[in-house]
Amino acid sequence: MSSFTHLDAAGNPSMVDVGNKNVTRRTAVAQAIVVLGDEIMSKLENKDIQTKKGPVFQTAILAGIMGAKKTSELIPLCHPLALEKVGVDININDAKEVVITCTARLSGKTGVEMEALTGASVAALTIYDMCKAFSHDIVIKSTRLLEKTGGKSDYQSA
Repeated sequence: MSSFTHLDAAGNPSMVDVGNKNVTRRTAVAQAIVVLGDEIMSKLENKDIQTKKGPVFQTAILAGIMGAKKTSELIPLCHPLALEKVGVDININDAKEVVITCTARLSGKTGVEMEALTGASVAALTIYDMCKAFSHDIVIKSTRLLEKTGGKSDYQSA
């Protein structure tokens, strides 16, 4: 097993030095799944849910993009990145679950996995916040990395 990259020789937290890495095109795609339940899903009209706070999915898309941009402020050892693209898509799958997909992209010396994961997570939390007045039986079922490209190695989930 490899050693943790965010610990120095003494075992203290340390930001990874990316100074000698090559700039490569890097992309990461993350997914979060939210189960709203039948009561809330019955309010779905024109691919969104309208609440007193506004359109749920449209607001979650904006929140996900904002969350990805703020990742280094939330995760202590993440590098601040000049993201070139963040996209958030929200769809309903066959099981009537809300599927959030966040894609982050840049040309840089470090990956964008945490930005994609943060974007998907913040979008899921926004959906929870906007729908909790209808029901607290909302479940953020999963958040995971689907794929990453660029850097030393690529990754694709099974």
